[in-house]
Amino acid sequence: MSSEINLQQIAESVTRSVLNASDKDLEGFQKIIEETIKVREGHKNLQKLVKSYATSMIQRS
Repeated sequence: MSSEINLQQIAESVTRSVLNASDKDLEGFQKIIEETIKVREGHKNLQKLVKSYATSMIQRS
């Protein structure tokens, strides 16, 4: 049996938590989501840079 949590389980858990959260909790959660999005975009940009660098190194060889 897999112990991995899936996206649906996360969404259901978050929904219950959000419904019962205080305004302060929601503000904190919003900040976490915003920073997570920044990290995700940064990761995508880093992957593009690494791929570009690797391609340029191959072309120089």
